[in-house]
Amino acid sequence: MRVLARGWLLVACAAALPAAKNLEIYFIDVEGGQSTLFVAPSGDSLLMDVGYAGFNGRDPGRILAAAKAAGVKKIDALVISHYHQDHVGGLPDVAAKLPIRTFIDHGPNTETDKDSTVRYNMYSDFSSKGTRVSVKPGDTIPIRGLEVRVLAGAGKTLEAPLPGAGQANPECAAFRPDAAEVAGENQQSLGLLITFGDFRILDLGDLTTSREHDLVCPANKIGKVDVFVASHHMGANANTPQLVHAIHAKIAIGDNGPRKGGSPEAWQTLHATPGLMDIWQLHYAIEGGKDHNSPDTFLANVDEICRGNWLRLTAERDGSFTVFNSRNKFEKRYAR
Repeated sequence: MRVLARGWLLVACAAALPAAKNLEIYFIDVEGGQSTLFVAPSGDSLLMDVGYAGFNGRDPGRILAAAKAAGVKKIDALVISHYHQDHVGGLPDVAAKLPIRTFIDHGPNTETDKDSTVRYNMYSDFSSKGTRVSVKPGDTIPIRGLEVRVLAGAGKTLEAPLPGAGQANPECAAFRPDAAEVAGENQQSLGLLITFGDFRILDLGDLTTSREHDLVCPANKIGKVDVFVASHHMGANANTPQLVHAIHAKIAIGDNGPRKGGSPEAWQTLHATPGLMDIWQLHYAIEGGKDHNSPDTFLANVDEICRGNWLRLTAERDGSFTVFNSRNKFEKRYAR
């Protein structure tokens, strides 16, 4: 395993800040894109993706509001899972307001159409102003107080099981490849496992069925986690039983929009997963109707035109955690 040098994240003479007790995670509503802010007890911050461009600065505005609520004034590590517009588009406006120390990605863009090329060139321009690091499965990203491990990227997945993992997965025999799956940036996505003490959260970006299969078949290389960020915005072409049953998450977080992601098929697979207690969603999914959406208390946004409420997860070192809904102030604690 390669551990990336700490020097590109830390300023050698930076004043020591009082350490917070817990890990805080903000799941930001970017209308079916992705943007998730991790704030370590050390004060270091990691932002995974920056949502869309356009919409009168909607997504960058929501990211900045979450950063303000978290007391974050800089981004130590910006992880761009892949170069689609709903993950990298908001970068110019975010970078204009929040200094970004290190840009982390999977390497070169794999899509060559005009729009993809423009977005990648934009990302390359901004990342040249800081430190850019391309990572691969097995690498770790140095955020003080956390272990941030890369499980997938650039079309590859972790080769060997993580410590404590490696159990045979009996459900792999029932796996059927997705005939509609296409090559492209989704399959290049970075996938991360973030650990704080006994707490573990898995975020596989927009990876779909074949990469999920590679991570848990024929043996589960990941092991168990506490929280699963549902893949590809809780899309139907991801979140296979082979994955979600193997990782035994307590809850799932759906970063879906009202009309993007949040598929009935994925919601039902998660809902039926043994041991999974709740599905928290950034949006009520119109396609799912009342039978394939979580109860109101677990929905950050219920209207198609919304204020962009976020979900905040606070994790303690012993593995217990609490999720707070900024719309209705509902919160629920999950014991270890």
